[in-house]
Amino acid sequence: MLKLNNIEVMYQGTILVLKGVTMEVPEGAIVTLVGANGAGKTTTLKAISGLLAVEEGEVTDGSIEFNGQRIDHAEPSDTVRMGILQVVEGRRVLEHLTVDQNLKVGSHLRHDTQGIKRDLAKVYEYFPTLTRLRNKVSGWLSGGEQQMMVIGRALMAKPKMMLLDEPSLGLSPISVKEIFHALRLVNSEEKISMLLVEQNARIALQFAQYGYVLENGRVVLDGPSSKLRENEDIKEFYLGLSRVGERKSYKAIKHYKRRKRWLG
Repeated sequence: MLKLNNIEVMYQGTILVLKGVTMEVPEGAIVTLVGANGAGKTTTLKAISGLLAVEEGEVTDGSIEFNGQRIDHAEPSDTVRMGILQVVEGRRVLEHLTVDQNLKVGSHLRHDTQGIKRDLAKVYEYFPTLTRLRNKVSGWLSGGEQQMMVIGRALMAKPKMMLLDEPSLGLSPISVKEIFHALRLVNSEEKISMLLVEQNARIALQFAQYGYVLENGRVVLDGPSSKLRENEDIKEFYLGLSRVGERKSYKAIKHYKRRKRWLG
């Protein structure tokens, strides 16, 4: 469904961030992209959704295809019409609007009134917490409630694929559990493909079926999530566990050692 073919991304014509990233998301699948801060995860999502230009970035090499159509230089509005929705990091809510109004904003490109009503009801089914808050001004919601709302708003656009950027960031364990439970239902019932970016590798590899590890703008490892969870390097560098179960500090591990292991 989605294919990235050896793409390079450069900012301001000088800063090379992605250095030949190749990956794919099959139809109906959940795929995750894990890596440390600065690895290029968010840049990868923006290259897909067309948001690079906002930050003076562009795809300078390679190609991105969605259902066989090139989208690496498409406008963000075009990618939305094609069915790609990015839920950006930071919960960008319309603070002065109610929850119900925020959700309806997501359907602004649609004209099927009955379908919109049906999908709105479905969002409230996926996120029961929002039902009692539907008339509350969204600026007063907790972080978890806002995250549920922005995901629901994306669903109102009837996406074929969702790009999720750090949906667990800064949230309580209870909120994270509710959000990922809802996302799994959405994937199962609506058959919406998902590409998840997460620093929390434990959550990401439990949720997704397949994963890619990104380091310094390059994919250094990929495979089924079940195998990645058992990979000794993943355990040590991303799950914080050594071979004998001893927790280690990620910062204490030398970068060159990590790169040597990935490429060895």
